[in-house]
Amino acid sequence: MADQAFHTRRWPVRAAAIDTLLPRIEAVAIPAIGLIGGFAIFAIFLMSQGKSPVEFASLVWKAGYSSAFSLQNTFSRVAPLLFAALCVALPARLGLVVIGGEGAIVLGGLGAGVAGVALAGLPSAMGFAGMVIAAMGLAGLWMGLVGVMRVKRGVNETIASLLMAYIAIALFNHFVETVFRDPASLNKPSTAPLPDGLRVGEMPVITTHWGLIVGICACVACWVLIERTKLGFAARLAGDSARAAKVQGLPVDRLIIGFMALGGALAGLAGLFEVAAVHGSANASLIAGYGYTGILVSFLARHNPLAIVPVAILLGGIEASSGLIQRRMDLPDATNLVLQGMIFVAILFSETLSGRLRILQPGTWGRT
Repeated sequence: MADQAFHTRRWPVRAAAIDTLLPRIEAVAIPAIGLIGGFAIFAIFLMSQGKSPVEFASLVWKAGYSSAFSLQNTFSRVAPLLFAALCVALPARLGLVVIGGEGAIVLGGLGAGVAGVALAGLPSAMGFAGMVIAAMGLAGLWMGLVGVMRVKRGVNETIASLLMAYIAIALFNHFVETVFRDPASLNKPSTAPLPDGLRVGEMPVITTHWGLIVGICACVACWVLIERTKLGFAARLAGDSARAAKVQGLPVDRLIIGFMALGGALAGLAGLFEVAAVHGSANASLIAGYGYTGILVSFLARHNPLAIVPVAILLGGIEASSGLIQRRMDLPDATNLVLQGMIFVAILFSETLSGRLRILQPGTWGRT
C-alpha cells in the first residue's frame, strides 16, 4: 500500500515533466516527418526515371561526408547557408516570410569586393573592417527597405523581398559589367581582385575558410538574441500577435525594420566570405542560389538558429554531391533542386500536423 501511494504521488510529477518535454519532441518530430516524406517522394521520382534511390544516397554520402576532402567540400557550402538561413529565420520570429536573401548576398559580395579594392592601401585589419561594414551595411539597408515598405505601405514582405532580390541581382550584374569591372577580366566580368592581405584563409584543422566558424557563432548569437533578451521576447510577442504587442506599447514597426535589416546584414556576410575566401573578387559566381536554399534550411530548422547548423550541414552535403551524381547517374544538375523542392513542399505540409499529433499532446501520458 505504501509503494502504491508513493507511485500515485510521483506519477503526476512525472506526467508534468513529460508534458514539458513533449513540445520539444514535437518541434523535432514534425520537420523530421517532412524531411522523410520529401526523401520518400524523391525516391519514387528517381524510380520513375529508372534510377536507384540507394545509389543516390550512397553518392551523397560519398561526396558529402565520407572523407576529409568531401567534408571540406560540404563545409565550404555550409558557411553561406548559415547566413542565408538567418536572413529568413530572424524575420520569421516576427511572423514575416522573407525569401529574398539571394539579393542581400550578392549585394554584400559587391560591397565587399569594391570596398576591398578601394581600401587596399590601408592596414589589413582596417581594410577588412571596411569590407565588413560595406557588405553588412549595403545588404542590411537593402533588406531594411523591404521592412520599410511592409511598415509604411503594407506591402507583402514575401513578394517584396523576392522582387527586391531580382532587382539586386540586376544591379549587381550592371555594376560588375560596367562601373566596377576589372579591364583584365575578359571572359567573366568581375571587380578587381582583392589584395592578398584582405583574403580570408583556411582554418588549421578543418580545411575550410573561417566563414564557417563565424556563421556558427552568428547562429548562437541570434539564438541568444531571440531566446534570452528582452528584444527577442518583444519580437516573439509581436510575431504571436502584432496587435497585442502594440497594445502593450512595443515598437512593432521598428522591430520589423530592425530584424529585416539584421537578417539582410548577416546575408551580406555570406557574400563577403564568398568574395574574400572563395572567388577573390565579385563576379557572377556569387549568384549561386544560396539565398534560396537558405529558405529551406530555415523552414526545416523551424526558424531555430541553433537547429540551422545541423540542417545546413545536411543540405550542404547534398549540394556538394551534385557534380558526382550528375556524372555517375547521368542525371541533370537540376536534380538536387527537384529534391529541395520536394522536401520544401513536404515540410510545409508537415507543419499542418503541429498540435495535431495526439501522442505528443500535453496530458496524454498523464491519463489513466
